[in-house]
Amino acid sequence: MATWDDVRRIALALPGTSEVVSRGNAQWRVKDRNFVWDRPLRRTDVEALGDRAPQGPIVAARVPDLGVRQALISGDPKVYFTIPHFDGFPAVLVLLDRIGTAELRELIVEAWLDRAPKRLAAEYRDQPPE
Repeated sequence: MATWDDVRRIALALPGTSEVVSRGNAQWRVKDRNFVWDRPLRRTDVEALGDRAPQGPIVAARVPDLGVRQALISGDPKVYFTIPHFDGFPAVLVLLDRIGTAELRELIVEAWLDRAPKRLAAEYRDQPPE
């Protein structure tokens, strides 16, 4: 399963990405726009989720829209979830210790493509596959 080292390695391999720490939590940005970040559950999140509140490291990732978020959650609710704080916000929460590195990479790249400037994203898409 994936680790924070995997998140860091995948995110920083994408063009224009920087890593910052805010309030003790790592965030990865492209041109000052967050696309993936450490998002531990807060007290209010745990209260809202009750017995469904997961344990373990949680990474948040931007998604293009709420439909994509819902599709991810419906497709694999043991890995993906959301919280009331994210109502109406296009991001999904991921249990890091339940996602494989290939799926994590796909999620991070898609989050980066959603937040990157159009020209940078187009240049990335035009590169030959690794």
